[in-house]
Amino acid sequence: MKTFGVIMAGGGGTRFWPLSRQTTPKQLLNLSGKDLMVNEAIDRLSKTADKNDIFIVTNETQVPKMLAATKGRIKRNHILSEPSARNTAACVGYAAMEILKKYGDGIMVITPSDAYIKNEEEFTRILSIAVKTAEEKDALVTVGITPTFAATGYGYIKFQKNGGSEDALKVLEFKEKPDEETAKAYVASGEYAWNSGMFIWKASTILKSFEKYLPEIYADLTKIGNAMGTDDEFNVIADVYPKITSISIDYGIMEKSPDVYVVPGEFGWNDVGSFDMLGVLHDADENGNVRVGDQINIDTKNCITYSSGRLIATIGLDNVVVIETGDAVLVCDKSKVQDVKKVVEQLKKDRRAELL
Repeated sequence: MKTFGVIMAGGGGTRFWPLSRQTTPKQLLNLSGKDLMVNEAIDRLSKTADKNDIFIVTNETQVPKMLAATKGRIKRNHILSEPSARNTAACVGYAAMEILKKYGDGIMVITPSDAYIKNEEEFTRILSIAVKTAEEKDALVTVGITPTFAATGYGYIKFQKNGGSEDALKVLEFKEKPDEETAKAYVASGEYAWNSGMFIWKASTILKSFEKYLPEIYADLTKIGNAMGTDDEFNVIADVYPKITSISIDYGIMEKSPDVYVVPGEFGWNDVGSFDMLGVLHDADENGNVRVGDQINIDTKNCITYSSGRLIATIGLDNVVVIETGDAVLVCDKSKVQDVKKVVEQLKKDRRAELL
């Protein structure tokens, strides 16, 4: 059975403002110094699915820049445009319908566009196990990350030891982001993995799950699917898609289905969710500073400083983030990086569209 890659790239990346903007979100940034995050995601996934069989689902406001960024890597008509953001269930369902209607059934390997993977060879091996499991068991499969510490910023997956094959284990329960003590208990038990947000299944299988667990969304997807390949396709998508219920694939289907497997692995994964994670992509100096761009740092330690062009000069700072772009500067304590999205919320209230 053919394997298709699907990259979810519709997020706004608000915690990476001012680098990330509505039309140029995190996935269209070069944070590693190597390539745009979405291109790194394509190249990784191409070891599992042919580039001709890779799709990107993104918001319509990002499509022009996504087309330019990925030119020569994937087919232009494989960039699927969402008229509005309707969460991951709609994103996955749209891609599944596109594949099934136009290319026939196959295994979908769905990954985020903005994760960092250090050991790509091991990542590819884990995906191959997941693809085999999805095909042989006709089940929903996810990739879990073997915890390396008691993280409170990730969801967890509880699995049944020896519940399945040696590599694919039966999922017992999905857990929300825990407090520190609960996270420590999860890690100590050896029965939990971090939820990576990666999914593997047949297109036909996930659509059957939509029909069973999210029938209203399935009805909307069916309307879209019936229009695919006709002159009405894009008009129907524009009309129906914004009305789809906004819900995550985790809440809507994964937590309800009794037939879910997880393939745990450790391949140097990080979701690079905020500026403090830039230390994953860049080595710190002897003072613990992560520095990108033109810098002078005096009596400065444990800071993250990112210059897009202008010189950043710091004196006497500790544990601070400084991000410079042509039209904005962000300065915050490293412990407050999750609150950067509040700046975006304030800009929206102030109708500062030019900075969004």
